Amino acid sequence: MALKRIIRESKEMQSDPPANTSAGPASDGDIFTWKAVIFGPSESPYAGGTFHLDVYFPADYPFKPPKLKFLNRVFHPNINENGDICLDILKDSGWTPALTISKVLLSVLSLLTDPNPDSALVPEIAELYRRDKPAYIAKAAEFTQKYATPN
Repeated sequence: MALKRIIRESKEMQSDPPANTSAGPASDGDIFTWKAVIFGPSESPYAGGTFHLDVYFPADYPFKPPKLKFLNRVFHPNINENGDICLDILKDSGWTPALTISKVLLSVLSLLTDPNPDSALVPEIAELYRRDKPAYIAKAAEFTQKYATPN
């Protein structure tokens, strides 16, 4: 089941990728491991940056969520220094088989524009976001300049 679903989603990503994203298998030999790219939203401090992610599909996909990890450092309350992402749909409790990798990438893209400090993976960044949003924006833009690939 997982193999057929992942192949179908791969074809959909190639023919009709969501805006500002791309993704596909990392190699011909492993359909369960993908590389993804997200272009920083223009209305965010991540604008101008290209962010690379690893995507791993579990053997029981689509009944379990894929695992995504940022390869670039990102200054964000919901993304830690290891690239782990805190997003409800990436947890077993928030996942539904109706979701696809396209929808997941759009949700991650949306998270860049609208952080969720109430579900922070990095409490210090969440606190800065709440206390001094201009300072948060400046620091996130600085990290984008320093660590993201320019687009």
